[in-house]
Amino acid sequence: MSTTEYINKILPGDCLKVMKNFDNQSIDMVLTSPPYDNLRNYKGYIFAFEEIAKEIYRVIKNGGVLVWVVGDATIDGTETGTSFKQALFFKEIGFNLHDTMIFRKKNPIPQIYRSRYNNEFEYMFVLSKGKVVTHNPLMTECLHGGLDLKGTTYKNYSKHDQKREKMANPVKHEKIRGNIWEYVVGKNLEDQEAKGHPAPFPCQLARDHIYSWSNVGDIILDPMCGSGTTCKVAQQMQRNFIGIDISNEYCQIAESPIQSPDKMQLQLPLESVGCVNEI
Repeated sequence: MSTTEYINKILPGDCLKVMKNFDNQSIDMVLTSPPYDNLRNYKGYIFAFEEIAKEIYRVIKNGGVLVWVVGDATIDGTETGTSFKQALFFKEIGFNLHDTMIFRKKNPIPQIYRSRYNNEFEYMFVLSKGKVVTHNPLMTECLHGGLDLKGTTYKNYSKHDQKREKMANPVKHEKIRGNIWEYVVGKNLEDQEAKGHPAPFPCQLARDHIYSWSNVGDIILDPMCGSGTTCKVAQQMQRNFIGIDISNEYCQIAESPIQSPDKMQLQLPLESVGCVNEI
């Protein structure tokens, strides 16, 4: 079977087994948030991280990006560090740790900890298979955009000694956004469809990453798609998608906002998805 047979579908089943049917280097981008530690009761299913990670590496294209949204539980007074262990394992199997980003929640759930501050964020590890091919940077306004600040200097990030030199005069109006992204969780109308899942991420988070790391017609995979946020947003943005989840209940939730199959068509340009000898 070929990857093309699964495009624009929500697939019930073990993602490890389903992905074995995909061609090598046939996926442009992966965006997912796996179950981690004991923070999510995922219907009692087993999460075989290392095997899944290797399969993702096989199916993703050279230059493709994996966005891995994850956090850590606190058990017996210590954070598990599972997120970092996973990031390092991805590096071991060949991924580049392209960026360590933060998903900051504007409305975190209040938690009562002794001698701890309230947890407000999760990690978004951006991993690439080789050099990143697609980056459509999100921009933000510069604080002093357009002003002539003669005394202002900018750090010169060179391979050698770093020093401050005058780099821009006047100051640019826009700059590339930073790597800490803030979102309201569960309150926006478009996020309400995912209420049946214990840990959905905001549609805007998916939208920002899909825009940043893919183009129209690309294939976006979520191997643990849960409520289907990645797939829904990918379709809205004229990308092709594949969603997999081991829970039939969550697959039904994921299918509800997706355009009906009889009205769905492949988004172009869609490169041929053929088998590439690798690994």
